[in-house]
This record gives sequence, structure tokens and C-alpha cells, in this order.
Amino acid sequence: MGEPRADKVAVVEEVKAKLDAADGVVLTEYRGLDVPAIAELRRNLASAGGEYKIYKNTLVKLAANELGLEIDELLVGPTALAFVGEKPDGSAGDAAAVAKALKEYSKSNEALVLKGGVLDGNPLTVEEIKALADLPSREVLFSEFAGAMESMFQDFAGGLDNKLREFVYAMQELVDKGGPGGGGNPDAEAAADDAPAEESADEEQPAEASADAGEEAAEASADAGEEE
Repeated sequence: MGEPRADKVAVVEEVKAKLDAADGVVLTEYRGLDVPAIAELRRNLASAGGEYKIYKNTLVKLAANELGLEIDELLVGPTALAFVGEKPDGSAGDAAAVAKALKEYSKSNEALVLKGGVLDGNPLTVEEIKALADLPSREVLFSEFAGAMESMFQDFAGGLDNKLREFVYAMQELVDKGGPGGGGNPDAEAAADDAPAEESADEEQPAEASADAGEEAAEASADAGEEE
């Protein structure tokens, strides 16, 4: 057996590179699709990040076998591959969007027949491809996730504001009541307790002065009696 032709080797390497780089690939039968129909399908897939390519089945088998992908049973009859690659703007393609584009196109053009595929190295049946097509696109999922996260943060911030407001009100109420026990300022209470005692002491001083004056008068009277 001679060496494979250089052009075939190049095609096998191209297919292998595309299979290896793609997030997924969907195999279709294109029998009955004319050139304008294939061009339209390619435009539809490109907007979703898909690339529609037609190769000889034998070369695709060689490339797939080198990568360990089991798709030989799908490579029967005219077969084209829809790779999940990049969108025109350079962003990553979307497997769900590619599957949706294929499913929608097959509804209006029965010549396009889904055969199966591979997603992240795992085989896909036709039913799984159709189920994948019904999933929201990556952009929709990201948008929904971002909206959910924003709502969650808003709820959290609102709850935090309420808790902080309640704490401030509680502290203000505590200050208004005069402290944790609600009994006012302890130093002021101590001063108030001492004040009556001092006043009582002051009130006792006149009584002591009166007693001293009485004793002096009695002594003076006694002295006067002795002199007489």
C-alpha cells in the first residue's frame, strides 16, 4: 500500500483540528440540498457560532479514529458536519444555538436530516440534539443568571440596611433611657444620694450650738451663786 496523498493527509489534519477544537459537532445528511440551500444554512449556523463543512466520509473516519471519537456508524451516505466553533465577532459558539439552528432549518427543509453528534467528547443521539436545541442559549442563560444575582444582591443590601437601621434605633433608644439598666447616669445618682446626708448634717449643727449655749449659761449661774 502506497503512502497517502498529501492532499488527503492535509484534509485529515484539518478535520482532526476542527473536531479537537470544537465544543461539539452535529452530523447531518444533506442529500437533496442544493447550493443556495446549503449557503443559507451556513449563514444561519454562522450567527450561532457554527461552521458547516462537507468532507469525504473516509477522511472524517480517519480523523475521528485518531481522536478516539466513535462516529463511524453515522458516516453513511452524504454527510456534512456542523462544528460548534466561533461566532463572527470572535466569541465562543453555543452548542444549543447551533442545534436550534439545525432543528429549525430541518423543519422548513426536510432534505436536512439530523444523524447524531458529539458534545464534549460524548456521543449525542438525534433526540438529545433536539432536546439540546430546546435549551436557552448561552446569552439567555447568562442574562438570567446576571438578573438573578443582581436581585439577590439587592435583597441582601436591603436587608442589611434594615438591620443597620434597627440597630441604630435600638442604640438611640438605649441612650435616651440612660443606659443598659434604664436607671440614668450612675454618677448623678450617687451625687443625689449624698446631697440629703450633707443637708442633714447642716441641720444638726444649730442643735449642737444651742446645747453648748445652755451649758455655758448654767455654769455662769453657778458661779454667781458661789460668789454670793
